[in-house]
Amino acid sequence: MDAFRLLTRSTKLKPTSSASDSRLPSTGKAANPQLFRTAETDKLESAKNGKKRKRGAAIQQDEEDVPELDFFSSNKRPAASVTETAAATEDAEKVSAQDAASDDDDSMDEVERRTILNSHKIKVTDMRDLEEIQVQPTSTKESKKKKKKSKKEEAPTLSKKEQKRARRLFPEPLLNFKELRSKYKISSRLAENVAEQGFTVPTEVQLGSLPLLLGESSEPDLLVVAPTGSGKTLSFLIPVINKIVRHHHSNPDEHGILSVVVAPTRELASQIVNEGRKLVAGTGVKITLMRKGMRVGDNGDGNVLDENSEESSGSEDEGAESKPAKERANIPVTKSDILVTTPLMLVNALSANRTTTVATLPLVRSLVMDEADVLLDPLFREQTLDIWKACSHPDLRVGLWSATMGSNIEDLTKSTIRERLEDMGQKPSEPHPLLRLVVGLKDSAIPNIDHKLVYAATEQGKLMGLRQLLRPAAASASDIRLRPPFLIFTQTIPRAVALHSELKYDIPAEAGGSSRIAVLHSDLSDGQRSDIMRDFRKGEIWILVTTDLLARGVDFRGINGVVNYDIPNSAAVYVHRVGRTGRAGREGGIAVTYYTKEDIPYVKSIANIIDVSEKLRGGEEGEKSIQKWLLDALPNLSKNSKKDMKRHGVKARQAPRLTDKEDDGKGARGMRISTKSGFERRMENNKRGAIAASRNRKAAAAVSGNVSDTGSWAGLDD
Repeated sequence: MDAFRLLTRSTKLKPTSSASDSRLPSTGKAANPQLFRTAETDKLESAKNGKKRKRGAAIQQDEEDVPELDFFSSNKRPAASVTETAAATEDAEKVSAQDAASDDDDSMDEVERRTILNSHKIKVTDMRDLEEIQVQPTSTKESKKKKKKSKKEEAPTLSKKEQKRARRLFPEPLLNFKELRSKYKISSRLAENVAEQGFTVPTEVQLGSLPLLLGESSEPDLLVVAPTGSGKTLSFLIPVINKIVRHHHSNPDEHGILSVVVAPTRELASQIVNEGRKLVAGTGVKITLMRKGMRVGDNGDGNVLDENSEESSGSEDEGAESKPAKERANIPVTKSDILVTTPLMLVNALSANRTTTVATLPLVRSLVMDEADVLLDPLFREQTLDIWKACSHPDLRVGLWSATMGSNIEDLTKSTIRERLEDMGQKPSEPHPLLRLVVGLKDSAIPNIDHKLVYAATEQGKLMGLRQLLRPAAASASDIRLRPPFLIFTQTIPRAVALHSELKYDIPAEAGGSSRIAVLHSDLSDGQRSDIMRDFRKGEIWILVTTDLLARGVDFRGINGVVNYDIPNSAAVYVHRVGRTGRAGREGGIAVTYYTKEDIPYVKSIANIIDVSEKLRGGEEGEKSIQKWLLDALPNLSKNSKKDMKRHGVKARQAPRLTDKEDDGKGARGMRISTKSGFERRMENNKRGAIAASRNRKAAAAVSGNVSDTGSWAGLDD
């Protein structure tokens, strides 16, 4: 019992305080939401704001206003502090207006913009061809002079470094959220909703992307690569909502789906809707989650949705989907401004309602792809491109957001935009810019968590190491101290179910017992998945065993750590898995990865990511968990092996080898997650076989009895 008192929140005994406890992400205190903020950055921003303060003074003041938080409670302020912040923002706006009237020093020069962006490790690049970048509208006299010069002398070819410099852009950064109202003139109600959420200092991705999407110049198509937990959802929701508010003021009679947000999983889509509803309160903008049975119209007057299906779930959704077309056409409909959906669900709705050649989504002006590298992966690519092509408005803007994005995704985006414009009759030289924003190093893990790579040799070793993490007293002998709540990732659904059955009795009844551990995977119903997610966010479930279903985008602000029980299928999957902890700049998260002798060929890519993350974090050479000798000793993986690993994972752990119908060979026995002895397994198999044989005999007797009664078959005589 004493070993588990640290696990329970219901016990009256107070946990012993330690230095590491204050750094747990579940404490709810983010020291700084910016991952790459330095003292030089503070000096530049304080000089720009006209204030001199010590580093961390404003942050400490904000932390004093924040109450004590539970495991998964949102970072909201009390009502009194909300009114105080609203009053403070009004005073700041008055002061800023007076300053703007007296002197016009708000704009930064290129040197200041370059310095701030570089200090935050923000890189903005124009992805168009150099010919399109260099062609800019000029006066007739200047254009004639340039034509004469071009005839006399041809422009020299640029090297790769010069081309990169020519593509670099240095937009003006967003120093604080007050500028959204004072400088970018967003909706006053939207600015109040942002302030009520307690956001004061923008993260790097918000600092760089919001000025691009809210600026006075033409809105670009944007590719954003930023670390996990850095605030990408807020970065694309604020511009989308503000754009719709302006559209409502200019076109009050035009209603329909104006923006579509596509996410790969239902859990991520639900999370986006929950965050969006906090921002759209009082703005007149409606955000809706796509569900089964919804009806998307393809008429020229807009898009319609089934109002009743939004509140339905489970069997009601299936019944609505199976209704005839005439009955579905008579269902009362409502109109939503922002539709959040998964790819397959929207494609099915579009194909079911497509009766004419009219474009299906003619009013959509913003298409957002969250976790774009998965949506444009071969698994979802065809469905995502169908949605993209269905948005036929000439002013459509596309945003692709993810923590990992390969060059193939960038090439596919450029080609799709070009083909779409050609189909619509526009010239390639006419489109708006296509920009890419990268925060930090591309495809790298966040530097504010600790990475542990543990060799366990066998499956039994992994299970033993995981049980040690559940017992803080047993884990004190090692350097890994992981306290709940945390996530455990496995390769397949059968392995997740088997691991859950092994661990659900490890927590004693006094601490909550098996109710503290749950398993989540795609074979569960939508209602079961929603209940598990709700209980995990509330803190009633401490340990959640899952597959890669929760590896991307889902925000748990109080996760203390992540355990990779099975090695990830790729380096990108590792980046997203470990990004479930250390959200919003919180320090103290731990990512533990177990690997066996079967995993050794696949470890090097993950070890490289850990090494890069530790270099970004800094520190002495001896403190690194990945030593150079280990990187040199690990084997390299071929391209074909990487592709096979990405599709199927480690072959030894694939589901067919774990079924009870297979022969009980050494391979299947070695990959099984179980502590049962061979005798117990034989007894269970014998009992299962006896039950199956009894059922077969009863079925055969029933069939033979029916046949003999008819007299058509009486059997063979001796």
